[in-house]
Amino acid sequence: MAEADSEAYTRLKNFVKTVPRDAGVYIMRDAKNLIIYVGKAKSLRNRLSSYFSGAKDVKTTTLLRRVRTIEYIIAANEYEALLLENNLIKEHKPRYNINLKDGKTYPVIRITNEEFPVVFRTRRIIDDGSSYFGPFPGVETIDRYLNLIDRLFPLRKCRGVLRKRKTPCLYYHMGRCSAPCAGLITADEYREHVERVKSLLSGDTEGLKAELASKMASASTELRFERAAQLRDAIQAIDTFRSEHETIDFDEASRDYVAYAVEGTLCTFVVFQMRTGKMVGRDLYRTNVFASDEEALQDFLFMYYTQDRPPPPAVYVPVGFDLDVISDYFRNELKVPSSFQAPEARSHAAIMNMAAQNAKEDIVRRQRETGDVPALQELQKALGLAVLPARIEGFDIAQLSGKFPVASLVSFRNGVPDKKNYRYFRLRTLGGKIDDFESMREAVGRRYTRLANEGGEFPDLILIDGGIGQVNAAKGILDALELSIPVIGLAKRDEEIWLPRASGPISLPKSSPALHVLQRVRDETHRFATGLNQRLRSGVLALESLVAIPGIGEVRARRLIEGFGSVESIAEAEVAYIAEKAGIPEDLAREVKETLTGREPGPSETRSGTKGATSAATESEPGPSAEVGTPEEKAGTSAVRPVPGKTKAPRRGRPS
Repeated sequence: MAEADSEAYTRLKNFVKTVPRDAGVYIMRDAKNLIIYVGKAKSLRNRLSSYFSGAKDVKTTTLLRRVRTIEYIIAANEYEALLLENNLIKEHKPRYNINLKDGKTYPVIRITNEEFPVVFRTRRIIDDGSSYFGPFPGVETIDRYLNLIDRLFPLRKCRGVLRKRKTPCLYYHMGRCSAPCAGLITADEYREHVERVKSLLSGDTEGLKAELASKMASASTELRFERAAQLRDAIQAIDTFRSEHETIDFDEASRDYVAYAVEGTLCTFVVFQMRTGKMVGRDLYRTNVFASDEEALQDFLFMYYTQDRPPPPAVYVPVGFDLDVISDYFRNELKVPSSFQAPEARSHAAIMNMAAQNAKEDIVRRQRETGDVPALQELQKALGLAVLPARIEGFDIAQLSGKFPVASLVSFRNGVPDKKNYRYFRLRTLGGKIDDFESMREAVGRRYTRLANEGGEFPDLILIDGGIGQVNAAKGILDALELSIPVIGLAKRDEEIWLPRASGPISLPKSSPALHVLQRVRDETHRFATGLNQRLRSGVLALESLVAIPGIGEVRARRLIEGFGSVESIAEAEVAYIAEKAGIPEDLAREVKETLTGREPGPSETRSGTKGATSAATESEPGPSAEVGTPEEKAGTSAVRPVPGKTKAPRRGRPS
């Protein structure tokens, strides 16, 4: 912290020691005396002391940098503190409390107050005489209602002032609009359609169905069978829809599942709404949190459920939270007997896990969009780095019993994969030996020798997938190259961080955003290396299976693999196309295809002199090198110092 921040921190740390242990609310203000955070606590001293003791995550650190004064208000009990906290948050809208202003509210259907009303979805209520129906559990349900209304009732689609037209638009010719703009329907006739829409949205489908059935019978009597069929289909559509979507009212089977995911200060809440055994909606809210998980969840529940959007009888939340006081609040203040509980039954836990996975995936998307700078700042502090590790390169080794040894290099920028800078190395100095340390020396030496030669951009941090041995091997190469790039290792077993020549590891809390960044880099290097190793093995096996076919030597086999990518694709191709791509006669292409598909070629299809042709082709047409990788990897492995001269631009590795 800066000197001023340090003084404020020390003063506040001493202040909280004098705070009483009663239940109450605490108020944090910044240098401008603005309220930036409001929280509640069973014990004010215990809660406030937690801000100034132990290791601090990025959320707490960010908040404390801005706090200059702390006030508190004693309450009679935790419930009273909850009410007071809720009122203060609504009144002051503190910056670091959860803010859902960009989140969604429940949508409603609006029927405008006009001579020829329009029906559409909205989240905004305007007191202008319009009729509103809802709230609905989610957008999916409301859109299906609107689709049904659109099919059943020919109401106008254009919003705003109705402009007169000489000829109706395309919707009229599609039967989706009655063309009031062209005077093809009277206001009274149009109003009849609107009243039917209101009946549907109000749940009075029996009266609507009876009316439609009567009109269907009349149309049939008058031999207007096409119209009768349309009315029959409308009745069936209403029956089907109501059986699937009787979900507006919160009945006894209604329940919500509230899950969340947090990375650094980023937080995403997901609510799954289940009604009559079906998922009818999903709400997703993105926000930032600077409080504990329990406080964040409580704040969210207060803001999400309101008088206009009451909670259903059962709300499932993640395990580990005591939300009895929340249940009391909604029961007493909103008169809703809702139960907030952890999902104990397997079926409930499965839905909760699905909601949590949705939240995690959204966090990943947000990190891709914006990066994860707070986590990198925490990482910089934990490792004592001189600069923010905005660019991290990670290495991993993969091999199978000494065969197909490869090294992967992945690049992360601002905590997000930078796939255009992925590379891979086909290791060649081992001679079949299994030596991870030597493999790491070769990969690191080849990578940074090339960057030094070309004046390329060096990373701010190098991460090795491994422990102290691999880290020391990489550090030795960097020292030989006279490069001062920080290098660390992350061991999978206990998620320990190793620095070069360290006597012991660094351990970060499992919930640390800084550790999560390193884990993402490590896991991506492993995925990339293992995927390449598997592709090399499958490529060699494919090559061997083709060379075994009489008349196909190594050159022709490579040509087939390069042209089709796999033996499966070759087997599925036409004979003429195989011959064209490989530059071989059609009878040989037919033999290749039939061998790969498991058929024995007939006598008339077998070529003569096959063995001699195979031998000649193999000897006179040596195949291309089997090297895989970039020019920097093919340049050699013995040199570890920059050498003059130009080299070709690196070929990019292909992320799997």
